[in-house]
Amino acid sequence: MSGRPERIRTLLEAAFAPTELEVIDDSHHHAGHAGAADGAGHFRVRLRSESLKGLTVLARHRRVYDALASMIPNEIHALSIDAQAPAEGVGKD
Repeated sequence: MSGRPERIRTLLEAAFAPTELEVIDDSHHHAGHAGAADGAGHFRVRLRSESLKGLTVLARHRRVYDALASMIPNEIHALSIDAQAPAEGVGKD
C-alpha cells in the first residue's frame, strides 16, 4: 500500500492547488475489514483550496472523488473528506 498517500497528494495538488493538504492513511485501523481485504485502503483528506469557495459540501466532495477516480475502488476503499475554502478552515482545529 506504500505510495498511495503520495499519489493521492499528487492528484489533489494537481486538481486543487491547495493552500493546505493533509493525507492520512488509516488502513491499519481496518485490517481484516471486508473492503480492505482486497488491498484497497482507508484514507482521510483535509484540503483547503480557493477553488472550493462558494461550492456546497456535496459539490466539494464530488470534485475530490472526481480527482481521485483513477484510484477508486481498487486503491481507495474508504475516504473521509474535509474540504473547505481557506477562510472557512480558520480556527476550526
